[in-house]
Amino acid sequence: MAGRLDVLTAAEADLGEGDVLRLALLHAVAELGGLGGMAHLRRTWAAGSGLRLVASSGLPRSMTRAFANVPGDADTPPSRAAREGVPAWRPATVEGNALVAVPLPDPDGPLGTLAVVLPDAAGEPDRARLAMLAEVAEWAAGRIRRGCPAEDERDELAFARTSPGDAEGVRQALRAVRVGTWEWDIRTGLMTWTQPMLTLLGIGPESFDGRAETWMSLIHPDDLPTAMAEVDRVLRARDEGEFEYRLRRDDGSWVWVRARSRVIADEDGRAARMIGTLWDTTRAHSALEAVGRALRHMSDGFLAADGEGRVTFANRQAELLLGGGGASEAPRGPGEDELTGRSLWEVPAVARVPGLADRCRRAAAEGTPAEFDAPWPDRDHWLHLRLVPVPDGLALHVTDATERRRREAEREAAERAASGRAGRIGRLTAALAEALSSRDVVTAVAEHVMSPFDASAMIVSVVEEGDRLHVVHAIGYTPGFLRMIDRQPIESAPAIMTSFRDHSPQFLASPEEFLARYPGATTLVKRSGKRAWAFLPLIVSGRAIGSCVIAFDEPRRLNGEERTLLTAISGLLAQALERARLYDEEHHRAKELQRGLLPQKLPRLPAVTAAARYLPAERGGEVGGDWYDVIPLSADRVALVIGDVMGHGLSEAATMGRLRTAVHTLADLELPPDEILGHLNDIVSDLGDDFYATCLYAVYDPATRRCVFARAGHPPPAVVYPDGGVHFPDLDPNAPLGAATPPIDTGELRLPDGSLLVLYTDGLVESAVRDIDQGMAHLAGTLATAGEAARAAGGGRDGVGGGEELEALCDDLVTALLPSRQQTSDDAALLVARTHRLRQEDIASWPLPEDPVAAGEARDHVREQLERWQLEELTTTTELLASELVGNVIRHARGPIGLRLLRSRSLICEVSDGSHTSPHVRRAAETDEGGRGLQLVAALARRWGTRFTAEGKSIWTEQALPQQRPEDERAV
Repeated sequence: MAGRLDVLTAAEADLGEGDVLRLALLHAVAELGGLGGMAHLRRTWAAGSGLRLVASSGLPRSMTRAFANVPGDADTPPSRAAREGVPAWRPATVEGNALVAVPLPDPDGPLGTLAVVLPDAAGEPDRARLAMLAEVAEWAAGRIRRGCPAEDERDELAFARTSPGDAEGVRQALRAVRVGTWEWDIRTGLMTWTQPMLTLLGIGPESFDGRAETWMSLIHPDDLPTAMAEVDRVLRARDEGEFEYRLRRDDGSWVWVRARSRVIADEDGRAARMIGTLWDTTRAHSALEAVGRALRHMSDGFLAADGEGRVTFANRQAELLLGGGGASEAPRGPGEDELTGRSLWEVPAVARVPGLADRCRRAAAEGTPAEFDAPWPDRDHWLHLRLVPVPDGLALHVTDATERRRREAEREAAERAASGRAGRIGRLTAALAEALSSRDVVTAVAEHVMSPFDASAMIVSVVEEGDRLHVVHAIGYTPGFLRMIDRQPIESAPAIMTSFRDHSPQFLASPEEFLARYPGATTLVKRSGKRAWAFLPLIVSGRAIGSCVIAFDEPRRLNGEERTLLTAISGLLAQALERARLYDEEHHRAKELQRGLLPQKLPRLPAVTAAARYLPAERGGEVGGDWYDVIPLSADRVALVIGDVMGHGLSEAATMGRLRTAVHTLADLELPPDEILGHLNDIVSDLGDDFYATCLYAVYDPATRRCVFARAGHPPPAVVYPDGGVHFPDLDPNAPLGAATPPIDTGELRLPDGSLLVLYTDGLVESAVRDIDQGMAHLAGTLATAGEAARAAGGGRDGVGGGEELEALCDDLVTALLPSRQQTSDDAALLVARTHRLRQEDIASWPLPEDPVAAGEARDHVREQLERWQLEELTTTTELLASELVGNVIRHARGPIGLRLLRSRSLICEVSDGSHTSPHVRRAAETDEGGRGLQLVAALARRWGTRFTAEGKSIWTEQALPQQRPEDERAV
């Protein structure tokens, strides 16, 4: 081992770092019997840094590639030896071979390591072998600390190289990139510049004498302070450094260079030398200056700040926008910079923008670009700022966004206006879709147009009878003005005529403009009382059907957007109005049909006083199937009928008409209520499976005060007694007509004089928001309240009095049960009847024997009773009628026989028997002895007929009283 150290000691003094380390590796590998070796140096002189491979011996590149850069905290022998300062060994480290490493000692910490690859089978080296390796490392570290010639540093630049064959490649690279090397002996002050360095800088050998002072004199005065400060920093820290400055060429021009350096200490640890590289960066600076000039004169503002926020560059536009000026100021010259060198946070304009400084700091700290618009203080301007973090600070791009913001605001306003128009059109379209009648259409348009346009009046008219304007509906005009223009020729309204003829709207902003265009319209303008107008033609399928006039109380010139919107609205109005006119016509025909099918007026009868209401559904033009009737019967009895055919439409209305006709026919046959409903059930069943109806039929007898009724699926009647009590008779409703199964249940009531019978359909008491039980309870409460109010006011003997009171009661019931705000989809019918009894003194009855003498007794009773009633004028006729009827019973029927006279608005004569045979009028031959009695009865009586009862039948006749006036005749 001593011989090897002698050989190393005798090595040339001018060996460079690489040669020293390779020589040391050669002997270390030979002494330890290794396969090869590697030398590492720290990447920097700072403690704890990683290692870089600078030399190798005997090893292929494939084995050293993994050790080119070794982290300082790795678990490999080189990193452990450098970190801990002691030898380190580890088996199977390099492709299955062991690796032992020792530090290159230095007072400030290991400079690097020497490592030898050993066969793994050799085991861990003993102390003697480690000591030998440490001595070799000590020799190499000493040579490195004493320094190597500048020429070696020039050739290798202290870069890592793995084998002697790489040196030539490094030299070629140096020539290609025009890099020179230099050395500064700090103790003597002399500097050595290599020839490549002098050549690339264009400096002759005679211009540089090697003194540090001469080098400093070549540095540009503006760059000298920065260069000296960087040199001082590197010397104090004994660190690596890099800085850029300008050097003067021999021809007087300046060249930009970038220098990289590091300090080499002597044996005492003092800085002895500074070595480094230098290359020309003039081209890069020229490019940067070109970029700077372009940035300087660009139309957008550009500003750069360093890591501490100081402005390092600001072009003219940035100065203009941020340096206290405004968008209206003229650009300043190069000498007028206000930003460069200042702290960005202290720029007044930046400080006054809320949050701008915080955003700039946050973008720089987070390294995330950000952009936003900011209103500029004290000016009606907006700036757009884009913050871009860069490695050494922050770049700020500034543009004047005032015009863009204005355009955006205009676009947003236009979009809002368009959205408002679309919303208004949408709401109007929805309202028009729900409007049925022409009045509904005009009202919907008025609600959605007049207020938004601040209009005061609107009138919609259509052309009828060829050339006449008919006012459909108007708002804001006086009745006198409407009468003046309604049904007038279209020529009398020249503005309407023009828009009508040209199919284009007319907008007149003032009375003066109106009269200038239509001089003959002075009276029309004056009577209207308006000061501005929009005349909108209503066009449907290219055909003008009418006009819409929107008027204003003050002169008003509509802008283009308003005119466009009104024109669009007029198109919607025209379509809806045309549809509504068809509905109006259909609805009018439906109402006419409904009125024709219902009673035109109720008959005036002794037994009841009646009033009725029919209320069509709020929506839809189809007729309903609700009906009511009051039918006079024999003996002053009366039938009260109410019914409802399920569904709406012409077929339902026709069914209602057929049922009403059938009821009249069956009532003339004097059939009881249950049989009448049975026949009606057959009629409805024959119409088909889709037809059903409900019906309530009641018969009131004023002589007995009995009311017999039957109902098929219909709500029960309400009975209001004279004391105010309200009662709903409890009776099985049976199934509706069309589904009922006879026999039909009947009920019977005995009504005090002056009672009320209230018949109604389900549309009056039932709706989507109220079930039928709630509706009937409401009806009962309303009837009770109305009765109390009438009695308190003294109306009638028993509360509600005559016909006028009943009409008022009907109105009260409709108002309470069908308020105007509650729309219903079903028709409703209401029939209210007050009952009157026949006075006992107006009734006379006698039993007659079943014997031919009964005819004589009947004549005697008639004569005596008519004398008491002072109706002697009717005695002869009545005696003859009674005699013929009694005789007919004696011959063809059986007893018991009875005679009854009733005095009412007519004289009624009844003969009853116990037989159910029906008498018939027949034509008697000249030779027949009988058969002429009923012919005589039909000739003498105004009316006659047969009524069947539970005990048999009754044949009755009616005669007019002598004092009865024609207007008192009972309607049939």
